Amino acid sequence: MTEFQTDRRIFMKATGSAFAALLASGCMARGGGSIAAVPAKSYGPLVPDPAGFLDLPQGFSYKVLSRLDDAMSDGGTVPDKADGMGCFKLPDGKLALVRNHELVPGDGAGTELKAGYGRMPDGAILPGGTTTIVLDAETLAVEKQFRSLAGTMRNCSGGITPWGSWLTCEEPSSRGLKLLPKHGYVFEIPAAATGMVDAQPLKAMGRFNHEAAAVDPATGIVYLTEDEGDSLFYRFVPKTPGKLADGGALQAMVIEGGSADTRNKESATFAVGAEYDVRWITLDKVENPDGDLRERGAQQGAAIFARGEGLHYGDDELYFCCTSGGAANLGQIFRLTPGLNGKADKLQLFFESSDPEQFNYGDNLCVGPNGHLVVCEDQYTDVVDNHLRGLTPDGEVYDLARLNEQTELAGACFSPDGKTMFVNSYSPTATVAITGPWIA
Repeated sequence: MTEFQTDRRIFMKATGSAFAALLASGCMARGGGSIAAVPAKSYGPLVPDPAGFLDLPQGFSYKVLSRLDDAMSDGGTVPDKADGMGCFKLPDGKLALVRNHELVPGDGAGTELKAGYGRMPDGAILPGGTTTIVLDAETLAVEKQFRSLAGTMRNCSGGITPWGSWLTCEEPSSRGLKLLPKHGYVFEIPAAATGMVDAQPLKAMGRFNHEAAAVDPATGIVYLTEDEGDSLFYRFVPKTPGKLADGGALQAMVIEGGSADTRNKESATFAVGAEYDVRWITLDKVENPDGDLRERGAQQGAAIFARGEGLHYGDDELYFCCTSGGAANLGQIFRLTPGLNGKADKLQLFFESSDPEQFNYGDNLCVGPNGHLVVCEDQYTDVVDNHLRGLTPDGEVYDLARLNEQTELAGACFSPDGKTMFVNSYSPTATVAITGPWIA
């Protein structure tokens, strides 16, 4: 048995069981229409938090692990704008949370840094990157936290790998792509890192407005989302599974027999529940010097999505969120099922939100131990609060948490044993652990 196969078994045990439950339930996809205030499969209504921070269902509680400006073990302080995050079991039985910080030049958090990948014109280290929090797996006590990557910008989301690392993705915007040619890449951070890594950009994975990444543990293929109103959906086929630095091919999705535009803005051309075969086209000039990678892909027939963001892989299928997709501009969730034995991959519009009470600008997502999707809202409107929304296999939506601050929830992920969910309050940064009857 190869090292990659061994790691794949561990990865599937940690992340696949929830998707296995989702598959077993039949996954009757639907969206729109009226929904019950408290679906039968939910955890019950939210109870107001006496501290006024995070409302949760009865029987659940949260613990703040890390806050903005807390002293860290390396002498620095916790940066702001905590976004995507992954949870890992370390060889010594501890847990590690690797957490993105979506910082840009001018945010000021790079002043204390002495080293990092990239610099601003004045020589200051770019403030974006990752921090790592090491926890006692039983008590969830923080044993140490430290910078694990610096010198990058707008580290938005990413994804865990079967071989024990976090893929952190830069989202520099179209303007940033033109002004900062060293940025717009994916970087790899070992979960077991004990300090700041000398990370190198994985250039073959493309330079664009990256959002999230997810790895198929059977093949090592990495799926990638792009946060643009006319984004593509990508996959990276590595030369060597588990060794992304060896290079590979970047490809974009093409839909067979259906509309190339999945956004459903002008008309509902992509029906909820409909399933299409897809194929993949290989892209060139993936380092994207002119910032036109997605336009070139679309000219070759690649499908267009409305702000591809959260992405999660489990048992032979993955889900990804398009934040502003759909007729109501409230968000869509797609399901991709890689084909087996030479069969085509299949894409389904699993859910489209038609009401803010379903979800409003879904962003990061993951799957809970009960097989339900967990969607982080990312809306900044006159509505102050953002939610975690649960989405059952048959399309019912329910409230899982409400953040009583005008910022987003991000980075939701579960411990390998499914007993704890970790999530970030974006700004000011607060990382919390939520415990309760996740598994009934």
